[in-house]
Amino acid sequence: MKAIQITETGGPDVLNYVDVQDPRPSAGQALVEIKAIGVNFIDVYMRTGLYPGRLPMVPGMEAAGVVLEVGEGVSEVSKGDSVAFASTLGSYAERIVVPVWTLVKVPDGLDLGIAAAVMLQGMTAHYLSRDTYSLGAGDVCLVHAAAGGVGLLLTQMAKNIGATVIGTVSTEEKAMLAKEAGVDHIINYVEQDFESEVKQITGGSGVDVVYDAVGVTTFDKSIACLKARGYMILYGQSSGPVPPVPPTVLAGRSLFLTRPTLASYSATKEEIDYRAGEVLHWLNTGALNLHIHDRYKLEDAKIAHEHLEGRLTTGKLLLIP
Repeated sequence: MKAIQITETGGPDVLNYVDVQDPRPSAGQALVEIKAIGVNFIDVYMRTGLYPGRLPMVPGMEAAGVVLEVGEGVSEVSKGDSVAFASTLGSYAERIVVPVWTLVKVPDGLDLGIAAAVMLQGMTAHYLSRDTYSLGAGDVCLVHAAAGGVGLLLTQMAKNIGATVIGTVSTEEKAMLAKEAGVDHIINYVEQDFESEVKQITGGSGVDVVYDAVGVTTFDKSIACLKARGYMILYGQSSGPVPPVPPTVLAGRSLFLTRPTLASYSATKEEIDYRAGEVLHWLNTGALNLHIHDRYKLEDAKIAHEHLEGRLTTGKLLLIP
């Protein structure tokens, strides 16, 4: 079968479209024919070596497809079922073997491309707004990269709860998308100082929570945007990792700092079913809208990574085998 394989870490050029051995399911696993693959920043981190992994590697953590075969003892899914997942490495391929406990059945009528596009970012937005900080009606949150994949979904979830959303973007096009998703106050951080703007919008009081996937270039000012006992949630680092933070940085206003990951918020079958089930249901009923920026052929993974890293995209990128 065909797959994207990395034999060394580096730039997008290390993504090679090659033939690899067909996988076979063992006990507790299912063989899935992949129909659509989600592209995420974690794939970039693994490609560059920021998140170390064993080489050679087939990158990718998210996809949707159809079950071709199941291993011994599997009863949760059957051949022909439409499924999606966001927790197994190796999705940049035509087929993949997946632990059954990580699979979620795709609701009837929901496009597999949509399912693939929402698993990782949708469950991330879900845990960020429901658990890392439980947003409530009347809360004010700052969402960086508000026109990105997680940002657009997180904004909609926050608005459905009744929170006020301040969102940062870098272009007018992204501002329009963020506004359509429900952002109440849009800040173009290229033209405006987002710290000053947030303090003006909040009358100097600051926000209850900052959702920051950008990292080093936004971290310090994000901390400054928080009100007393506010939550600084650093869930990504697209601009680079944040240096070590002295606890005294948090002391003046008794702030909370956390660096969550989806793995910690989807550690059991029950939790995956809960998060993915709600997200897929919201999509299927129209309570949540998904913006797909573009679809690329699997062999064009290099181009997808170049566009993602160059901040040339809004919403979600898909690879199609």
